[in-house]
Amino acid sequence: MTLTPRRILILLPLAYLALFFVYPLLAILGRSLDGSAFGLDPFVRLLGDSYYLGRIWFTTWQAAVSTLLTLAVGLPVAYLFARREFPGKTALKAVSTVPFVMPTIVVATGFVALLGSRGLLNTFLMDIFGLESPPIRVANTLALILAAHAFYNYAIVVRIVSAFWANVDPSAEESAAMLGAGRIRAFLHVTLPILMPAIVSSALLAFAFSFTSFGVILVLGGPEFATLEVSIYELAARLFRLELAAALAIVQMAFTYVFLLVYAWLQRRASVPVGIVPREAVARPARRAGETVLVFALALGVLVLLSPLLSLVERAASVGGGYSLDHFRGLFSNERGSYFYLSPVMIVWNSLRFAGAAMVVSLAVGAVSAYFLSRPRRRGTSAADALFMMPLGVSALIMGFGFLVAFNRGPIDLRGSWVILVAAHSLLAYPFVIRTLLPVLRGLPPALREAAAILGASPVRAFLHVDLPIISRALLVGAAFAFAVSMGEFGASLLLVRPEFATMPVAIFRLLSQPGEANLGQALAMSSLLMAVVALGFAAIERFRYRDVGGF
Repeated sequence: MTLTPRRILILLPLAYLALFFVYPLLAILGRSLDGSAFGLDPFVRLLGDSYYLGRIWFTTWQAAVSTLLTLAVGLPVAYLFARREFPGKTALKAVSTVPFVMPTIVVATGFVALLGSRGLLNTFLMDIFGLESPPIRVANTLALILAAHAFYNYAIVVRIVSAFWANVDPSAEESAAMLGAGRIRAFLHVTLPILMPAIVSSALLAFAFSFTSFGVILVLGGPEFATLEVSIYELAARLFRLELAAALAIVQMAFTYVFLLVYAWLQRRASVPVGIVPREAVARPARRAGETVLVFALALGVLVLLSPLLSLVERAASVGGGYSLDHFRGLFSNERGSYFYLSPVMIVWNSLRFAGAAMVVSLAVGAVSAYFLSRPRRRGTSAADALFMMPLGVSALIMGFGFLVAFNRGPIDLRGSWVILVAAHSLLAYPFVIRTLLPVLRGLPPALREAAAILGASPVRAFLHVDLPIISRALLVGAAFAFAVSMGEFGASLLLVRPEFATMPVAIFRLLSQPGEANLGQALAMSSLLMAVVALGFAAIERFRYRDVGGF
């Protein structure tokens, strides 16, 4: 087989996956199973236990319900951002993404702060109506878990679908209207099929995050609501049954791979060429009274979705019976004289630089992989697509152990290096770049590249002058997601980070793990700083994208 430049290029992400995904996974599984990687006894014990069979079933159906709820919440908001212009749109879209990048343990704590027995809502109702007991009792219920998953994942739907929808040529829908189709019928038969690849992409990611949910289940659920991820954590970290934890991780990976394989096949069948036009030709200001009401209603809905995080800010500023900045000031003082103390400025800088490096790696790996997967092939493309998405289906705890086992000696010793954090973060982030780029690449009309080739353009020049202006919007969205994933990454960082490399999520967890109101208040203050940093970053990205990149 001749090694063309295109085939050589795809070797880069394959080598990256082999080194940072396959090798650590094999290392931890081999160690966990006492060197007997093909021993079946742990699998027989797991699959013969009704408890673990129940965990598999619960994990699957709660992820499916969470995904449907996420789509129901996210699609109307995606329509608002894609098709309507209104004051404050850039800031609102940036703020709406903040929940997704928060560590899951902080999201869960936010729901407790809002809906717990002594949360803001119950306290308010008890004070207003003179009640002696909290009227809202949703702690350790399935409804709270599903609501938290929708809250956490709806930004995925909003950003991926709105980025694609904002540039879909509306002329096809207008033609259907001229032929007598109503707005609903035109949407169902014209616009929806065009949007389906982006919708399926976002649904996949929402399902994957709900399927591997850990922090939300651990804090908001109970033993009866344990998912596969929580069961792996219990077996590995508390019961020290690494062989059973590894076997359960393999079961989780098998289920995830089958789902991703079916998804990849369905997405390829759903992909159709689309007309891509500038955003200015699509988005319109809300002029009719009904549309204006819709804009305000959806904007209010986004604020309601943010209420758990807003309650965190309120609690961070609450001291005694009033409000002050004591908890924020406490972050800048080392009252206990800890040797491992880091100032908030250094912690924020650690998060920003690791996120920036992970974003660059994720863009390189994700863009090359997306181009490879977008090429028309008869066999193997769906399997390759599912393989590239596998890091989303592996327990972060198992992967963290794998990094520690695989890279603790020569020739690749990454202990104490920041490289191991960037590698772990980018491994979790690059699938977002693929899922954001792939619908756009598969929807590109082949005639554009063919015309460039006929006019004498080389493949590189055709990419720079044809592909890049069209996919630049999706590239920026993918970069934003990669940055966000790294900023909020918690599971792997907790195992791999050194004290001097502490990131904001790790610092939040360490503060939450210590007793006392002061530590809780400082944890909420650090959470507020993380929200502010991410919101400012996304606001800058949105302004840049809308003014420059969108004008092609």
